[in-house]
Amino acid sequence: MTARHSDYDTVVIGAGAAGMMCALTAGRRGRRVLLLDHADEPGRKILISGGGRCNFTNLRTAPENFLSENPHFTKSALARYTPQDFLVLIESHGIAWHEKTLGQLFCDVSARAVVNMLVEECNAAGVHIRLRERITGVTRPDDFGVATSSGVWRAKTLILATGGLSIPKLGATGFAYACAEQFGLPVVAPRPALVPFTVPDIPPISGVSLPVRVRCGRQMFDEAMLFTHRGLSGPAILQISSYWHGGEAISIDLLPQAGAEFLRARKRARPRAGVRSALGELLPARLADALLPAALGGGPIGDIADDALDRLAAALKDWRIVPSGTEGFAKAEVTAGGVDTSALSSRSMEARSVPGLFVIGEAVDVTGWLGGYNFQWAWASGACAGEAC
Repeated sequence: MTARHSDYDTVVIGAGAAGMMCALTAGRRGRRVLLLDHADEPGRKILISGGGRCNFTNLRTAPENFLSENPHFTKSALARYTPQDFLVLIESHGIAWHEKTLGQLFCDVSARAVVNMLVEECNAAGVHIRLRERITGVTRPDDFGVATSSGVWRAKTLILATGGLSIPKLGATGFAYACAEQFGLPVVAPRPALVPFTVPDIPPISGVSLPVRVRCGRQMFDEAMLFTHRGLSGPAILQISSYWHGGEAISIDLLPQAGAEFLRARKRARPRAGVRSALGELLPARLADALLPAALGGGPIGDIADDALDRLAAALKDWRIVPSGTEGFAKAEVTAGGVDTSALSSRSMEARSVPGLFVIGEAVDVTGWLGGYNFQWAWASGACAGEAC
């Protein structure tokens, strides 16, 4: 099938969170919209998010929760489409939800409810959804021409919503970057974000988890950390990974709620107890065993000098690791980097030098924290482009 020149006003490539939001928003405005995706179903990344329950937004969303070469770029879109706006949509479809910690909102039952909602909204807005469409090229002699496995589709505006490189098993590719560069838009080098670390000589205590305070440079997060077979994971590690660059040390406070004063107090209160016993009140036993210096022995805590206890506490409150790397795009929740925001309008997401070309969602050099922020960026950037295209 070959589409006629006047078939569509807008072609959206990518039926994920940002693409569907953009398509339904444009369709509501009376735009003739074609939504294309190479997958056999829409919203595949939505379906696996939040353990299958989709952490669809965060009530605390603010520009400070995002990384970008331009930290101010997200302000306009986030102000114009808020978490409360998406909640109105969720509730209009009767989707039950709940708040977890730190403002994170999840579906009560299944992430599929969010995908079904977006598809229903697209259908109601007259959006034409075509799946299993392999994109073979994009041209622009006048209008945009999108060549696919079924023909060439033409439109006056084109939306790149194909995401980044994270989770390639779901079909992630660098299409958006290649297409942007084809039209002269700069791209900030993509890298894995919200990703576990690989750490040499990690204690062999896979499965152990505990609350920590983790630091890299000036950034700090208080959340849980998980020991894995290859290194470290858990929310705290995923968060800090977005700020980490190769060769940097990570500081981990394993006793975020206590310190030397705790060990000294235990020495006075229970002088015959072992150090391992005291640490066991704060740390998982396997971790305490792995990190307790042999020099302190297995004797009673009352026999250990205060300065030795202070040094032990200091070491546990500033456990330094230098990751050898990360587990890469295969395990990354999102991709940092992407189409440079300097090339885009922060209000409409339109390319400044290529009228009619828009880039949204994860394809842009905007990366949110763990906890629903990246979905809110998808909804906000998609809505803004849908209002402008």
